[in-house]
Amino acid sequence: MNNDPQRRPLYLLALLGQGIQGSLSPQLYEQEARRQGLRCAYQLLDFTQRGWADDRLPEVLDSLALLGFTGCNVTHPFKQQVIPWLDELSPQASAIGAVNTVLFQHGKRIGHNTDCDGFITHFSQGLAGENIHRVVQVGAGGAGYAVAYGLLAHGVDHLMLHDRDPARSHSLQQQLARHFGEQRISVTENVAGALADSDGLVQATPIGMTGHPGMPVDIDWLQPRHWLADVIYVPRETELVKKARAKGCRAIVGDGMVVHQAALAFQLYTGHAPDTASMSQVFQQAG
Repeated sequence: MNNDPQRRPLYLLALLGQGIQGSLSPQLYEQEARRQGLRCAYQLLDFTQRGWADDRLPEVLDSLALLGFTGCNVTHPFKQQVIPWLDELSPQASAIGAVNTVLFQHGKRIGHNTDCDGFITHFSQGLAGENIHRVVQVGAGGAGYAVAYGLLAHGVDHLMLHDRDPARSHSLQQQLARHFGEQRISVTENVAGALADSDGLVQATPIGMTGHPGMPVDIDWLQPRHWLADVIYVPRETELVKKARAKGCRAIVGDGMVVHQAALAFQLYTGHAPDTASMSQVFQQAG
């Protein structure tokens, strides 16, 4: 490695999304890079804060590429909106139908999805030993696509999908059926009934995160035998997670998913294997 810090490559990264001022991505990437002797600058491009309309997304991507950015992370509401503006998709991103990581490489914009493997790694560690025969998932947005794909790939026998917009549930069902077969995925409008016949609940909506108060499901629908996986990490414990744990449910929150997906993206950007334990420590200290 070149010992002159100013002559080392500079990894310019950004996060594109709405309402992302609470994101810990800058700390995660910059501190891991510093630990490895790399140079990294990570910016938050919050469309809400800057007053940008969603249709400025292609313009922003153009600007990042022209400015020499290594890549960018993409979050709500752009994980699917970004796809038409990319040149290539990784096989997994194509199968999932959502992108959270974009590489500017050799004049091309290449979309990846690290949410899926990030979620499953966290799920496998945090809910080891739990039954996954029948699972209910609420939320069929960009994160929901990655999580649902990961659950089925991980061995869930039957996944029941619900979204406040039924069209989104059916769209996700069709996407998943191409890879896992129609018999393993269904859409439900009766979440209470679905939970009565399930092992656990995956919460993949924004409801409960800072700025989006509320409960995505009625707590009375959960029983102590259920497990809960919530993708939200700000706050660390949503109202749903608090009440589920109080009822005796085993629950995990979104912090581990964030760290593991960031670690995978870090390696895509830099070619250097990250220390996930170190990144997790940074996340816990920064939050």
